[in-house]
Amino acid sequence: MSSILTCPDISSLRAALAVLRQTGARIGLVPTMGALHSGHLKLVERARREADAIVASIFVNPTQFAAGEDLAAYPRTLESDLENLAAAGVDIAFVPSATVMYPAGFATAIVPSGPARQGLEDRFRPEHFQGVATVVTKLFLQTGADIATFGEKDFQQLRVVTQTAADLDIPIRVVAVETEREPDGLAMSSRNRYLDQDQRALAPLLYRTLCEASILIEEGHDVERALGSARMSLSDSGFVLDYLELRDALSLAPMAGRLLAPARLLAAARLGTTRLIDNVGVTRT
Repeated sequence: MSSILTCPDISSLRAALAVLRQTGARIGLVPTMGALHSGHLKLVERARREADAIVASIFVNPTQFAAGEDLAAYPRTLESDLENLAAAGVDIAFVPSATVMYPAGFATAIVPSGPARQGLEDRFRPEHFQGVATVVTKLFLQTGADIATFGEKDFQQLRVVTQTAADLDIPIRVVAVETEREPDGLAMSSRNRYLDQDQRALAPLLYRTLCEASILIEEGHDVERALGSARMSLSDSGFVLDYLELRDALSLAPMAGRLLAPARLLAAARLGTTRLIDNVGVTRT
């Protein structure tokens, strides 16, 4: 197995990165909250195609969890995560504590708008994207990476991160990576382990329903009728739906009527205590 350098603080991280830069290496960043699955390793694989050396962060960011969310219960599997990153060829693992990322007296936050304020995840988790934008901005500046890979499963997050980097003139290219799925279509997520057997069997219906709705919309069927049918199908099957919306693929602004631009169908729904999110692209035919 390949070796991996583990850096617990910013000074050791920057020292290690400085050595790599002396060789002219382009740096790729893969931000994670740990509990890694093959979807995370796809992010590493894509970063390897874009950069010479890879740093992966493992940090369960407390500022993106609201009161009552699963911060304490969020799975932490550091030892196996490091083994997986090493096997994938990651050069540096950045594993800061909360006090490293948010030391005493920390008083600054990034407050995103635009795609972060479109009534999707932000309607149910109002402070979430402030926490995401702040920690990701810190990671971008701490590493000085040339590129960073983010999965499309968290599509609103992807748009928020991309917008934040552009608006703040951070010299990094955000690379979107297609959602990694289980053989039955369920989007891979660290939270899937919370599903019981019956819920796991039902969970792939979320993706299938999105795919069916996208086909109808692409074929020119009425958008609201297609969305209404999809929402009813999920609710009747046992999902508690937070949203299922057709949005502009860049701004995430609502779309009404017929499909006029590249779009995204985005959904969030609960099975028991587990919240699933997914999305599919929609294009004109």
